Amino acid sequence: MYNKKVLVLLWTTVFLLSNVFLNAYAAENKVGVVLLHGKGGMPATPPILELASDLKRNGFMVITPEMSYSKFRRYDKTYEETMLEIDKALEQLKGSGAKKIFVAGHSLGANVVLYYATQASVDGIIMIAPGHRLEDKKFQDRLGDSLDRAKKMVDEGKGSERSDFTDVNQGNTSIINVTAKIYLSWFSPEGAAVMPRNAPAVKPEIAVLYVVGKQDPIYEKGRQYVFDKLPQNPDNKYLVVNSDHMRTPVVAANEIIAWLNIFKNR
Repeated sequence: MYNKKVLVLLWTTVFLLSNVFLNAYAAENKVGVVLLHGKGGMPATPPILELASDLKRNGFMVITPEMSYSKFRRYDKTYEETMLEIDKALEQLKGSGAKKIFVAGHSLGANVVLYYATQASVDGIIMIAPGHRLEDKKFQDRLGDSLDRAKKMVDEGKGSERSDFTDVNQGNTSIINVTAKIYLSWFSPEGAAVMPRNAPAVKPEIAVLYVVGKQDPIYEKGRQYVFDKLPQNPDNKYLVVNSDHMRTPVVAANEIIAWLNIFKNR
């Protein structure tokens, strides 16, 4: 009987092979999308697998990298170092002929793409069911003493040492074993991952599609949480769909595709 890692490897192999053929078909489209999974997710599993397949069927070139916060990598790089992985994916798309580049992300992936838009130049970003609201008091309360311990370790010159710290994913806690430096980069409210602080710093020329489901807790935060803080751009769009947090990428697929189609012939 196959274990979970073997099954994931098999699915990933099939998924990568499909990338080759579908992206070759999409080459003449010249619009590329880097699509990031959420916290603890993987590229070749739902809901990213489903959205990526829909995008490819509609002629978009798509790359779905496994990120540093995946199920198996478990935060093996800092938040800032993770941006370099997106750079590599962009270069891969450009090397395949993409002329316009979009970066999309689900949940924590949406958080990451927002910060990326403050640092890099792309045609647009798509934030799907954004997550990791670390500036929220309830989020911080669930971390317990993890932040204080990580800060103390860094102050004592032990930032490269590993320890067990608390992670929060949609209200559920788990334990991760990472260095204090890495932990602070992802979880400190003074760090780079705070969405309301990053929104005004997005480069004005970058268009933003912000997608949220009505059953997602972040829906209650409204437009003013992130979207209204963005620089004005005529292509910015705030999209609400009838979905929960996990299924938003699938439910919103057609409208995401419609928004991307706007840029095809520009």
